[in-house]
Amino acid sequence: EFKAKLIGFDPKSDIALLQIDAKGLPTLKMGDSSKLKVGEWVLAIGSPFGFDYSATAGIVSAKGRSLPNENYVPFIQTDVAINPGNSGGPLFNLDGEVVGINAQIYSQTGGFMGVSFAIPINVVLDIVDQLKTSGHVTRGWLGVYIQEVTRQLAESFGMDQPRGALVAQVMEDSPAGKAGIKVGDIILKFNGQKIVRSADLPPMVGRTQVGQKAKVEVLRGGKPMTLLVTIGQLPDEEKPVQAKTEAQDKKLGQLYGMTLSELSAEQAAEMAIDHGVLVQSVEAGVARDAGMRAGDVIVMIQQKQVKSSKEVIDAIKAIPAGNSIAILVQRKSGPVFLALKKPKIR
Repeated sequence: EFKAKLIGFDPKSDIALLQIDAKGLPTLKMGDSSKLKVGEWVLAIGSPFGFDYSATAGIVSAKGRSLPNENYVPFIQTDVAINPGNSGGPLFNLDGEVVGINAQIYSQTGGFMGVSFAIPINVVLDIVDQLKTSGHVTRGWLGVYIQEVTRQLAESFGMDQPRGALVAQVMEDSPAGKAGIKVGDIILKFNGQKIVRSADLPPMVGRTQVGQKAKVEVLRGGKPMTLLVTIGQLPDEEKPVQAKTEAQDKKLGQLYGMTLSELSAEQAAEMAIDHGVLVQSVEAGVARDAGMRAGDVIVMIQQKQVKSSKEVIDAIKAIPAGNSIAILVQRKSGPVFLALKKPKIR
């Protein structure tokens, strides 16, 4: 046993760097997690339930998994048996090289259920290098809220298939805002790397050095364009957007089961927006099917701002029957795009 000195730690990846005063200790050979392939055999060593030096084997199930609240770590998913006591242990390839650090399991019972996650060793080594150098970890930051592009949203944006990361909000004074990225843009590539799912983007941005210029290819109005973004530093804490969901007394419009009303100055100020239309209630119909909720504030339709109930109704009526309509709403949890499928006339 040794006394250790804490050099630094990174809560987002759950990695800490310790220093001990010792010589001649055995070491492990580091591998390259970027070369891992789905289906490749891997082995874990840990101390499940206190049983020291237990080895379990399995295969790589998936790569680049994004977990809730863990957007900046592209986890390796395996079916290796991992239980309480395995966390922090190494994940090996068949050459005996460390390719990851076992971190989490997905379980409904607290026991192993065939789904476990490891932090890629390439990510670990980058974090260790930063902790050695400065004692803390910095990550790249764009300053956008993104969401998945569903098939319905893809149709509303004129895309042949769903792909990319849809920008639901651009934060004020952010690198994205300064570079000209707008709400409704769909990010297709980051520094030449394709964005297949929205979860692909945060790890790419996080690994980019602060101050470095990055090429971001977006789809805007059905046309691709490339913007140059100077990457900023990820803030320590992101302030959530607060929303007020109380309904106003005066009902000013109804459409597809939605009851709409104007947004008061107080509500707009509390939600940090300067325009929008409040959804007071939602009954059964296409609006509810699209995910619309009471308390949502509609701020854009087909990438155009709306400031009154009449503008919402007119904008939706102008879309041909049978088409999907991209609607940006503001919620307590943040902005989100919904795809409302306009019924066909029969």
